[in-house]
Amino acid sequence: MAAPAEVPPPLQGIPTAKEKKYDRQLRLWGINGQVALESTHIVLINNGPGVTGVETLKNLVLPNVGEFTIIDSAIVSEADLGVNFFLEDASLGKFRAVEAARLLEELNPGVKGHAVTELLETLITQEKALADYNLIIVAAPIDPAILAKIQAHSQQYRIPTFYLHSVGFFSSFSVYLPPTFPIVETHPDPTSTTDLRLLKPWPALSAFAKEKLKGLEEGTMAAHDKAHIPWLCLLLHYLEKWKQAHDGNVPEAFKEKTAFRDTVRAGDYNEENFDEACAAVLKSLNPPTPPSDVRDILSAPETQNLDKSSAPFWLIANAISKFYQEHGQLPLPGAVPDMKAVSADYIILQNIYKTKARQDSAEVLATVRELEKQLGRPQNFVQDAEVENFCKGAAHIHLVRGRSIQIVEAGKAIQFGDRAKAIAKELTNDESLIGLHIAFLAWDEFVATHHTSSQVAGGQGLKVPGSGTDDFEADAEKMTGIAHKIVDNLIKEAETFVEDPEYSQIKEKIAKFCTEILRAGGGELHNIASLTGGLLAQEVIKVITRQYVPIDNTCLFDGVASRTRVLRI
Repeated sequence: MAAPAEVPPPLQGIPTAKEKKYDRQLRLWGINGQVALESTHIVLINNGPGVTGVETLKNLVLPNVGEFTIIDSAIVSEADLGVNFFLEDASLGKFRAVEAARLLEELNPGVKGHAVTELLETLITQEKALADYNLIIVAAPIDPAILAKIQAHSQQYRIPTFYLHSVGFFSSFSVYLPPTFPIVETHPDPTSTTDLRLLKPWPALSAFAKEKLKGLEEGTMAAHDKAHIPWLCLLLHYLEKWKQAHDGNVPEAFKEKTAFRDTVRAGDYNEENFDEACAAVLKSLNPPTPPSDVRDILSAPETQNLDKSSAPFWLIANAISKFYQEHGQLPLPGAVPDMKAVSADYIILQNIYKTKARQDSAEVLATVRELEKQLGRPQNFVQDAEVENFCKGAAHIHLVRGRSIQIVEAGKAIQFGDRAKAIAKELTNDESLIGLHIAFLAWDEFVATHHTSSQVAGGQGLKVPGSGTDDFEADAEKMTGIAHKIVDNLIKEAETFVEDPEYSQIKEKIAKFCTEILRAGGGELHNIASLTGGLLAQEVIKVITRQYVPIDNTCLFDGVASRTRVLRI
């Protein structure tokens, strides 16, 4: 077998200690992702027990996030020592933010931690209170009015923001991303990225295939040479024969592809390369049509209507859109899958694809440079490497159009807007966890309308349902009533109808979520907090590095049934 297509470059000397330390993550998101991570300053606005937020930071400190700040005015109590691993006996009576930051820093000397103990209610009134941070994490419980101010800051400065709940066996988090959040390095499954252009080969590829197939039909080819013809050359050869017999048309329908495969099989010399060719027919003989979501990006208003404020992503997207209009296909990625072949032939084949990919990338780059002139942008405003990277992954780029975090307002019905019908449909799905989301919304509304007599910051002055010495049954009745009202309003907003007994069953399921949340009394279980912190940190890293595709936009976890669900709400 020939060597794999993706061969790492030769080492330039001995790896540094830092490269060895972060080797695994560098393999995941590369040097660009690591630089982005180390340039990030994350702020955690910690409330309630605050365990999940700290667990999230732990999972970001270990891979070497640049800086973190904890905003938390709470004082460490005995209860904190029982659930938070980043506090110790000596922390009792001290500021929780200061102690947690100190112990988190011990995990990685390369990370700088900060603590802010100022009252959140006072801090958030400052004009640029959160402007210096690259990402915000907010832990419930929090006064919804303050959460609305935080979201206003994040929208003004386009700062990604996560809002998390963790109560008992349940947790959830939602993310606000800027209105347009493009991702180039989505890291798709390698099996879905092969693009060989067998239906529209260029001259250099056709010439190579023709050269390799000399003597096959005449029977003059040596057995060793037959067994090492690259399978894509075999397909090109039989495609030419097929087109001669079918008025120049290539096999398109499944039935035609099956017949074409039989044609390839008829020339079988009981060799592995022919087996590879037959196996590749269905997945390789497809027109180079980009997915619908990629076409949407190429035709998006931001792509077509450029101005002086357009980001590099949109300039490149515009250039690739023009490339696609002219050629009917996206730039060639340039990768060749592993196959049985003579090493020398495989290397030539790789070079043919890489040369074509570089030519396509150069054409896109020339268009980008022209756009820079037209828009009056500085020369090389868009880096060559950005264009090359975009061209390689053009068929898999992704655009997330961020949505605001759903914030309750005391006395106002919760609106689901354009998602009302889809969310209402989720109610009837037995596998969905939309009921848990509604239960957390009811929990937030309960918090918004109940306060303790002691008005202190950090969620400590908020009345959490099920906590304290108050009547559990009364809290359960109130919170369940709020949740059922949310369901009623949702059904009304969606202009749909759910008949009994299904409607009663939906409400009963939501009531069970409410009861279980209440039973925890606002407390966090460390195993759930740890798991949720891992999930949340993973999504944070996706957002920071702009690699892989983050959730859009709410993740729910049911620790009782060990289930997760992602919903766009």
